[in-house]
Amino acid sequence: MAASDGTCINLDAWAMSPPRIQSLAQGNVPLIVEGAMGLFDGAPPIGQGSTANLARILNLPVVLVLDVASQAQSVAAVAAGFANHDPAVKIAGLILNKVGSPRHETMLRRALEPLEIPVLGALYRTKTLNMPSRHLGLVQAAEHADLDLFLNQAARLVSDAVDLDALMALMQPTKCADVAQPPLAPPAQNIAVASDAAFAFAYPHILRDWRDAGATLSFFSPLADQAPVPDADLVFLPGGYPELHAARLASNSAFLSGVRNAASVYGECGGYMAMGQGLIDADGTRHQMLGLLDLETSFETRKLHLGYRRLSPYGFWQGDLMGHEFHYATTLRARGQPLFAAKDAENSSLGDIGLINGHYAGSFAHIIDRQSHDSTDTNR
Repeated sequence: MAASDGTCINLDAWAMSPPRIQSLAQGNVPLIVEGAMGLFDGAPPIGQGSTANLARILNLPVVLVLDVASQAQSVAAVAAGFANHDPAVKIAGLILNKVGSPRHETMLRRALEPLEIPVLGALYRTKTLNMPSRHLGLVQAAEHADLDLFLNQAARLVSDAVDLDALMALMQPTKCADVAQPPLAPPAQNIAVASDAAFAFAYPHILRDWRDAGATLSFFSPLADQAPVPDADLVFLPGGYPELHAARLASNSAFLSGVRNAASVYGECGGYMAMGQGLIDADGTRHQMLGLLDLETSFETRKLHLGYRRLSPYGFWQGDLMGHEFHYATTLRARGQPLFAAKDAENSSLGDIGLINGHYAGSFAHIIDRQSHDSTDTNR
C-alpha cells in the first residue's frame, strides 16, 4: 500500500462471491493483484481461494515470479508444470528472481526458450530488498527505518530488470458482474476505529462498505493514548500486534478509559486480546488489558492457529459470515457466552469461538465478508 500510495483491497476467492470480487476489482487505474503463497495453493480440499482461483474469476493473465536461486535448466520443467497444470489459468509472462550472474541468466533464458512464455525480466540476488519478518508476515511498512529509501531502491532495481512496457501491456479492464452482492452491513452508525501499529489489520473494503451504507467512521491511535470519540456507537479494535506494545497500551490511561466507557466495543484477533483481562508477552510478562471480556491470552508459549472460518453468530452480528484465523496466541482462559459457532473450510465443526459480554464482543476471527451462496463455490 505504501508503494502504490493508494488503498489496497483484499480479494479473497474463498470468502467472497465472484460478483463481489469483480465489483471490488473495478477501477480506472491499472490493476496488479499480488498473489499469496503458491499459484495453486488454497483451502482444502481443492485449493479454493488460491491466486489461480482469483485469476479465473477475473480472467486475468498471470505473471509467474520464479525463485531461481538454486536452479538452472530445471527452471523449464517448473515453468512448464505451472503453465500446463490448468488450461483456464494463462501464464502470460515470467520474472526470474534471485538470479546469480549474467551467465546464470543466460542458462535460464535458453532453457525457457522452447516454452515460448515471455521472460519479462530477471532480478539479481541482492540484500537491498531483504526485509525483516515476524510471525504474521513482514514487518509493517510504517515500522521500516527508512521506507522511502527502500521503496526508491526497489523501484530502481525493478525498473532496470523488468520490461515494464511489456508488463503494462498485459493489463486489461475487468468486467463488472451484472448482479453485485450486497455489502457487509455496519454494526453501528457511528464507529470509532483504532488505527496504528498495534491495530493495523482492518480490511479497507469493510470500512468502505460501512461508509457506503451511511455509517460515520472516525479513527484514533491507542499507542498515542488517544480515546475514541465520545459519541461513538461502537469502538472497533482490529487485529494487529498489541503483544509488541502491551506495556505501552496498559499505561495509556486516555485510551483505556475511553474504550471502557464506550457504548459498545468489538475486537478482532489482536483487538480481541486487548479486550481481555490480561495479555502475557513473549518474555512472560503479564500486562493488564481493557478487562471487557473474561479472557487471558499468552505469547509465552506460541501455537499456530490458521485457517478459513465459516461463522454463525449467536449475537452482535446479523447473518452468517466468512472469515479467517491466523495467530500464535494461546488462550489461557475464555469464559462467557460465545460469539460464533465456527466451521473450517471443509465445513467441519470447530465448536464455539469468541466471547460476548453485553455490549462487548470479539474473537480471533477476522471477518472478510458476509456469507452468500456463491461464496461457497468459487473455484471454477
